[in-house]
Amino acid sequence: MRVLGITETCDLGSLYQRLLAEGHEVQVTISEPLAAGTMAGLVPRAHDPEAGLRWITEAGSEGIVLFEAAGFGAWQDQLRTRGFSVIGGSAFGDRLEDDRAYAQRLLAGLGLPVAAVTEHADVGSALADIAARPRRCVFKRAASAGETFVGTFDDGSDVAAMLAASSSAPDTPFILMDHVDGIEVGVGAYFDGQRFLRPACLDWEHKRFFAGDMGELTGEMGTVASFERSDRLFEATLALIEPQLRAAGHIGYVNLNTIVNEGGVWPLEFTCRFGYPGFAVLEPLQRQAWGELLAAIAAGEGAPLATAPGFSVGLVLSTPPFPWSRHEVDSPIGLPVSAEGVEADHLHWGEVGLAPSGPAAGRLVTSGLYGWTAVVTGTGPSVAEARTAAYARARRVRAPNLRYRLDIGDRLATG
Repeated sequence: MRVLGITETCDLGSLYQRLLAEGHEVQVTISEPLAAGTMAGLVPRAHDPEAGLRWITEAGSEGIVLFEAAGFGAWQDQLRTRGFSVIGGSAFGDRLEDDRAYAQRLLAGLGLPVAAVTEHADVGSALADIAARPRRCVFKRAASAGETFVGTFDDGSDVAAMLAASSSAPDTPFILMDHVDGIEVGVGAYFDGQRFLRPACLDWEHKRFFAGDMGELTGEMGTVASFERSDRLFEATLALIEPQLRAAGHIGYVNLNTIVNEGGVWPLEFTCRFGYPGFAVLEPLQRQAWGELLAAIAAGEGAPLATAPGFSVGLVLSTPPFPWSRHEVDSPIGLPVSAEGVEADHLHWGEVGLAPSGPAAGRLVTSGLYGWTAVVTGTGPSVAEARTAAYARARRVRAPNLRYRLDIGDRLATG
């Protein structure tokens, strides 16, 4: 099988490495200049997307194009009309993820309870909204912009102050969503263009930078996941949107983050692409190799997903400038990293590559835009056992200024 990864920052680097180890051919294109060193010397590069697509065409039915990020759905749909086998998303998936107000209206129409949402094109209208109806709320801009601010004041004054402080910035549409208390849990599954592959997974993300859920929101600091006992939540949420995904020709992973409380299941937001580190956290529980799984998704035949019981705990091991990027913070790369004694099945390299020259020539070094250096995983029949295994592996990873949260899964393990 031939796989072309069309990427911005090569977030699925360890997946490409797995495919290569399985004997498949892989090439990637990376559009972000500051990510040029990610997976350098580890995963072959295509000169550009069109060169990669010609390479895929030569493979005939054995060729798959894999998109990592949202925002390329229309291109994916167009490639499918040209006969390419494409896994990643769709224009409809992009809208579900980026147009949060639209997604909430769609879910409400399917009978799910949704939090009150107001849409705004400028700061002034949002400030007037909060003044007219003071409440704890959450600011969310389009998912592709990566902006979320969770208010903690019951009158919304912190969100209002944040908006006022940024009122001179260019306005782009955003929403204010009423805050909902409860347990945050995601439900996700692979969609093959016709139906979801079962079982779905459940995941509990830890997004704040510091232990105890303090500090700024990051992309992700760690996740607990399981394929067990997911049917009830799946049937109440993701299963309802299957007809719309089928009509749109969506092919790829879909996750819906929710809040569960005594009032029901409250959907928050979609991820309609491979999540990072989600794909790595699920990998140890998937009994199919990535090549076999991608082939099953591309075939569109609804093959069941072979999974292992128990839990997987994934820890994000980061280096500066995370949680910022090198666009904002000038942070060095090219620093040596190692993971001696960590089993390959539970080590998922991220923004690393082989140094072409200098003091670390030929060695694995840090690279990339964000400082997403690696993810390590642990599995077990309980959350406690899985997290113990994950942290034992994390202690074997070495990198300058490496950091990670020490409480991933604690509340689930004890509560």
